[in-house]
Amino acid sequence: MDRILLIIRESRVARFLMPAGLILVICGIIFLNAVNKSKDYIKTESTVTKVELEQEAYTDDKGERTEATYTVYVKYTVDGKDYETELGGMSEQKEGDKITIFYNPSDPGQITQTKSPVIPIVLIVGGIAALAGGIISGVNAAKKIKKMKDQEKEWANG
Repeated sequence: MDRILLIIRESRVARFLMPAGLILVICGIIFLNAVNKSKDYIKTESTVTKVELEQEAYTDDKGERTEATYTVYVKYTVDGKDYETELGGMSEQKEGDKITIFYNPSDPGQITQTKSPVIPIVLIVGGIAALAGGIISGVNAAKKIKKMKDQEKEWANG
């Protein structure tokens, strides 16, 4: 039982970093795939037609402030046809504001707000760093456990 507790205690950083790193890498790859699918999307201006409060601003018990988020309805025109869609999780906008969006030329109803691969790449790099940190931490934990076992044997043999 002591040995199991020792392994659990010494490997806790590795047990956190390795799955977290793997999750970050997977999310980064999924987001990068979505960005690649939108690479042919065409840039256009949309106009805010309606704004609804999604979540009010608040300050948590630690004093950290979270700003309000809004659902923004935008209207845009492609080849003479008007389209309207909603964008969630937005900062405050006013009716009539212009927002740049990108639409799918084969289905103008599909839009995205960005085609930048920066966030997916940051997720992948962060995930790789966490995985590497987890592996290093795991190796160090294994070395420490081995060293403790060797010391135990030395003490037992006097």
